[in-house]
Amino acid sequence: MSNAELDQALIAMLDAEPGVSDLNFTPGRPPQVEASGKMKPVELKGRAGALSAELTERIAKALMGGRDDLASALEEQGSCDCAYALPDGRRFRVNIFSARGKLSIVLRALPTEIPTISKLGLPPVLGQIAPLKNGLVLVTGATGSGKSTTLAAVLDSINDSRDVHVVTLEDPIEFVHPHKRATMNQREQGEDFGTFAQGLRAALRQAPKVILVGEMRDAETVEIALKAAETGHLVLSTLHTIDAGQTIQRIAGMFDSKVEHLVRARLAETLRFVVGQRLLPKVGGGRVAALEIMGTSLRIRELVQKGETDDDTFYAAISEGRGYGWQTFDQHIIEHFEADRVDAESALAYASDRGIVGRALDSIKAKRGIDTSSLGSLEMARAKKPPSETEDWKKAFAKGGK
Repeated sequence: MSNAELDQALIAMLDAEPGVSDLNFTPGRPPQVEASGKMKPVELKGRAGALSAELTERIAKALMGGRDDLASALEEQGSCDCAYALPDGRRFRVNIFSARGKLSIVLRALPTEIPTISKLGLPPVLGQIAPLKNGLVLVTGATGSGKSTTLAAVLDSINDSRDVHVVTLEDPIEFVHPHKRATMNQREQGEDFGTFAQGLRAALRQAPKVILVGEMRDAETVEIALKAAETGHLVLSTLHTIDAGQTIQRIAGMFDSKVEHLVRARLAETLRFVVGQRLLPKVGGGRVAALEIMGTSLRIRELVQKGETDDDTFYAAISEGRGYGWQTFDQHIIEHFEADRVDAESALAYASDRGIVGRALDSIKAKRGIDTSSLGSLEMARAKKPPSETEDWKKAFAKGGK
């Protein structure tokens, strides 16, 4: 398949449904798009029916553009990531992977407009990140929960307000930031640097004030990020964790137990914010984001350094920090229910503590004169962990889900 043919197919798929978030090429199935969390087949001109393994492989090769590093990763690891751009400027984050010896492809459609904190409806407390001179800010959540979009909004705020050099290390570049007040150098893994650790080590010689690291994947990357945060850099990054407590545990757990106490001490001094994200089904369709926001205080630093106890947890510290603008997932989910953005079933399904959320929903429903007897059964029916979120963050707010 030529790139011109591929471009035409991708454009047709994007235009097949409103709000398309992902394109899917899987052998044995027709080309599919995902919109509002549902997969739908698309019939392309001149190519009806299911895809063959041979055609899917040709599409994969066209997307990889002859890059040897991607071919090697696909062969050795079973998958590879890259970016792809259409002639009209629309871009995709691409994952090519092997399934039962055949290649499948998922393309995530990337927004072309740089998001802002206000347009996304993010809590105002996140505006405190841009002025920070140093430290570590982590945005966490499942794949597809909008971590990159939130970080793009924070970077835009820095770009608007500070005369600094910003270096980003991304896999792949999702939002292309223009130079405003800041000087933006965006680097893509595979094309501009090797591993995140290598790119981060090199960034320390490039005189940035702000460094974005796409993901904290290993102890070496965390070690260099902590060093950067300790030496006058603001470091922004992501982790695939479900809440603040697990985030601290994950970072500490990357290191040998002999040095864990030292890592915790360093983390306690450098950590500035942990922002967790989940996307919930929205009443009427689409998704709405729930955020957990934890800043720093003496109490938080002690929890980071010494760990949680039966008497004090991150959950308790965050829930009691509303005066600082902090909030737990549950507090935000309750707000969404009260504003009729999510229903009771979804609120309980995505809650961290179903007992707390269930009692709050009972109280709200009682004030409205609604029977609360069914909430208990809903609570028992939910799985322990919240389901994974799969839709793009920006679309979660596109219909006013704030």
